[in-house]
Amino acid sequence: MTSEITLFVNPTAGRGRGAHAAQPAAAALRAAGFSVRTVIGEDAGDALRRARAAVDGGTGALIAVGGDGMASLALQAVAGTRTPLGVIAVGTGNDFARALGLPVREPAAAGAVVAAALKEERIRDVDLGQVGATWFGTVLASGFDSRVNDRGNRMRWPSGRIKYDLAMLAELAAFKPVPYRITLDDGQAREVEATLVAIGNGPSYGGGMKICAGADMSDGLFDVTVVGDCSRTTLLKVFPRVYKGTHLDHPKVTVHRAAKVEIAAPGTTGYADGERLGELPLTALCVPGAVRILGP
Repeated sequence: MTSEITLFVNPTAGRGRGAHAAQPAAAALRAAGFSVRTVIGEDAGDALRRARAAVDGGTGALIAVGGDGMASLALQAVAGTRTPLGVIAVGTGNDFARALGLPVREPAAAGAVVAAALKEERIRDVDLGQVGATWFGTVLASGFDSRVNDRGNRMRWPSGRIKYDLAMLAELAAFKPVPYRITLDDGQAREVEATLVAIGNGPSYGGGMKICAGADMSDGLFDVTVVGDCSRTTLLKVFPRVYKGTHLDHPKVTVHRAAKVEIAAPGTTGYADGERLGELPLTALCVPGAVRILGP
């Protein structure tokens, strides 16, 4: 493995934590004998081009410093290659790092884990989801949760997570279940009225909401959580249970496992790793061992 390592940094992640986190991460890598090069793009597209250039140039590893958005961007550069990915998780959600058992908001500790993994060549293959040319590590969300994202993204005030809390309240007041068509592994299409459908490569989204609590990132399968035609009252009772994963026991919730999932629903957007994919229908594939992860 080459000794030159690339830090892929989002300086604005976690309200500025990304810029500060790069320093202890780089220090840990240099102390372990690696040469560190930092990549910061002018925007997401520029950053991805630079990350891909580093991978194509033979960097020993790509280390994403930031939140789930930065980890997702890094996945687009390393998925399907032999270049390992390290994660220094300092964002708001950090669901990808949490699912991998990596330190969260502890950049020095995360840097030490990555440095040790590089020295000892401690690398594991992890599954990813794929929709067209886009890769995702955690959850593809659609329905109520994606509508909250849509509304929150349109709001200019307030900033931060409170914006999405307000968006959730607004969607609760207006939301009705929508007709879904779900096809698992090229089987027969199922027509259901659903509040949301989540396709989980990993167990959580939104900073620890365990919507697909049983998802295993190394079994070659998605966990598909379908929340049925809930009333607003039922949804208010069920939704808080998502933080512990106990919502899966509710009679309105079903879980399926599949390597390929097609979902369609009118007027519904899909989000993966918190990033907008586009309008349904969408087809997601679980790709075994699509990324090499540096970790404990």
